[in-house]
Amino acid sequence: MIRLFVGVPLPGELAARLESLGGGIPGARWVAARNLHLTLRFIGEVDEDVAEDLHHRLSALRAPAFDVQLRDFGTFGGRKPRALWAGVESNAALSSLHDRIEAQAQGLDLPAEKRGFTPHVTLAWLKQAPSDRIAAFLRHHSPFAAQFRVDDFCLYQSHLHAQGAEYQVLAEYALDSK
Repeated sequence: MIRLFVGVPLPGELAARLESLGGGIPGARWVAARNLHLTLRFIGEVDEDVAEDLHHRLSALRAPAFDVQLRDFGTFGGRKPRALWAGVESNAALSSLHDRIEAQAQGLDLPAEKRGFTPHVTLAWLKQAPSDRIAAFLRHHSPFAAQFRVDDFCLYQSHLHAQGAEYQVLAEYALDSK
């Protein structure tokens, strides 16, 4: 069994910029620049033959390249935040790519994603982080904006460790340039 997800890698310069914002929140486990990405579809634990079938389906997928705009920061988890993220502005091309990947996953009888697609880049995982420190981070680093070109997406394997997850690119899928 391997743990997989499909995502968009961030350009190195943008990933380094986001990583440099880390710190100042006790209880935060910051994501390293090499692991920053925009998740399109979490796959979860699957057999290697399912992973291979998914790879072939994703290889056949065709979509145009497009631009993505990151804007500001937020948290998931309500009153007890569990994740700090950079937001992604609504984008028809990104939503379309997500929907097409979702259809390929469901074509392999993988369960449908239960949560709605909320595109974001997770910057830190939070565990009992003080709300005043989170609020201070949000105030200090806002407004934030960055744009990047999405020329490809990747199939990642997630390796879980006590210190957090490490992500390994198993395959890259180029999008059609204009």
